[in-house]
Amino acid sequence: MALGASFGWPAKLCCNRTILSSSEAYVKQILKSQAIIFYLTQSTGSDRFMIMTKVQNRSTKADQPIQDLPAACADEAVAVEFMEKHRWGKHPGCPRCGDMDVYKMVGRDGAREKYFRWRCRGCKSQYSVRTGTVFEDSRIPMRHWCFAFWRASTSKKGVSALEIHRQTGLSYKSCLFLLHRIRFAMAPVDGNPLTGTVEVDETYVGGKPRHSRDAREAWTTKAPVVAMVERGGRVRSFHVADVTAKTLKTAIRQNVDKRARIMTDEARTYRGIGREFAGGHHTVNHSKKEYARGDVSTNTVEGYFSIVKRGLNGIYHSVSKKHLHRYLAEFEFRYNGRELEDGERVVAAIQAADGKRLRYRDPVENIAAIEPAQLF
Repeated sequence: MALGASFGWPAKLCCNRTILSSSEAYVKQILKSQAIIFYLTQSTGSDRFMIMTKVQNRSTKADQPIQDLPAACADEAVAVEFMEKHRWGKHPGCPRCGDMDVYKMVGRDGAREKYFRWRCRGCKSQYSVRTGTVFEDSRIPMRHWCFAFWRASTSKKGVSALEIHRQTGLSYKSCLFLLHRIRFAMAPVDGNPLTGTVEVDETYVGGKPRHSRDAREAWTTKAPVVAMVERGGRVRSFHVADVTAKTLKTAIRQNVDKRARIMTDEARTYRGIGREFAGGHHTVNHSKKEYARGDVSTNTVEGYFSIVKRGLNGIYHSVSKKHLHRYLAEFEFRYNGRELEDGERVVAAIQAADGKRLRYRDPVENIAAIEPAQLF
């Protein structure tokens, strides 16, 4: 068994640590001398300590996509080649017919054609790395798409359209266009139910109405969000119409495996759900200041909500209800890829854009007006 596995460490990280047989004071002295943050865990029955770096604080020197991105963000030809490499790899097949017998189109000077197009010998069609993706038919230069994918995939709390506007010189409207399509690409397509121990909680997103004297009116402008976190695994979050028992139980049934163990707070809306799951339903009573009882808690899902709210409040400031589901997809993508290196996460976002289109003229559904059963 990999050293560190008994402590519940992810397999990817079990090899990235140092074991010290020393006193805690000595370990703390080492920590102070480092320029990075460490997790510190004491082994049961001994004074041995495990030290491992956070994913966010590890060096990117060996992260090849991150090493390649600065050049891709500065030169259009390099940006196109970067996208081609990470979308297609060594097999740039035709996105229309799937034929692998394709070739690059070149000009009279032998250089690549102006729009970096390819031609398929099978169906005779022309295409580029943009074809069949969220950036198809976009006039935004590919180098700016590379920069936006980089920032959106590696910034823990997100990146604003205004920042992309300042860094690239694109109009604010174009930056909104660009980031919404990246969020659309990041939207999960994995329909596998959550397993193991699943924490469920709900929260409200949005500001308070101005000059209101009625405390109940403050909740009318807020958008309810429900999230389910698989401990040590994935998260799913939704903007829902309400937080009634019917809505929340429907969400749990459609996203959690029947063999799972459900953990929530003491809210009455969850009562009775445990009879439908083999692991039962366990609760903590927040009203009595009980936040953990043994391994029963909702701290993981509340930690996810804290990341979402810090992003919405600190980066985006204001998010409309009709676009909230896209922002949740963005936070969900980064959370589910938290154990990946930054470059791996960027590549995953680029590959997730394949086969997706979001046209500017397409109407954006107002999620709050949809029936709860249609949200999942």
